[in-house]
Amino acid sequence: MTKSITEKRALFRNLHEQGCFVLPNPWDAGSARLLQGLGFKALATTSSGFAWSLGHADGDIPLETTLAHLRDIVAATDLPVNADFGNGFAADAQGVADNVRLVVATGVAGLSIEDATGDDASPLFAIDTAVERMRAARRAIDESHTDTLLIGRAENFFVGRPDLPDTIARLQAYAAAGADCLYAPGIRTREEIAAVVNAVAPKPVNLLIGSNSELTLQDIAALGVRRVSVGGGLARAAWGGFMRTARAIAQDGRFDGFDSSVPGAELNAFFRKSDDA
Repeated sequence: MTKSITEKRALFRNLHEQGCFVLPNPWDAGSARLLQGLGFKALATTSSGFAWSLGHADGDIPLETTLAHLRDIVAATDLPVNADFGNGFAADAQGVADNVRLVVATGVAGLSIEDATGDDASPLFAIDTAVERMRAARRAIDESHTDTLLIGRAENFFVGRPDLPDTIARLQAYAAAGADCLYAPGIRTREEIAAVVNAVAPKPVNLLIGSNSELTLQDIAALGVRRVSVGGGLARAAWGGFMRTARAIAQDGRFDGFDSSVPGAELNAFFRKSDDA
């Protein structure tokens, strides 16, 4: 049965109330449908995975292309979709609000706003500016009457400023400004994770696991994390298999990289079945 956008948003909000769930990141309709078929309860887009699929670097995809991509992913799956919406594609609060209205209209169940500027010399918005941007996003969502979740992201660890106290101060400020869920991509240790969870409680925390980690999902849940995403990790895994196989052909004339490939018949059977569902 196809779920309405309203049903997806209600389901997504309920997932944040208790327990811990994984929010994997597809980059196209096929990967979204496959992840749904594996039993995941919700999905999140990946700006990096999508950009690479178009032959661009992360951060180089314009707003209109991103909005079209979000509509495609929402339409491809019955699962709630969280939008990786960068820094809102605007520097000022009014621009963020205008763009949040556009992304809510795509049917996503949640969206994240980062505090990264994209300027290497000054990589983070000043906290007062970042808070003003978060408040603007909150107002835009509230005015839409859609119950879309707002995720506040502190990018300290991603932009080379791994300052945990400042990260926590930013997340607390974003929570006070109306963020429903908090996210500090790049924190890794149990101590960092526990500090963030405790600092913003009772609001839920998203944890990024984008590479090998000693932590299991059970460990992460025990730390109080409510949801786990993988960012561009699945896309990088797919690119890894592609590049290893292609390099073996180009450099050594070997084709044994195909040994680990998924049979085409299996993929055809899966997508035929999902078409009929």
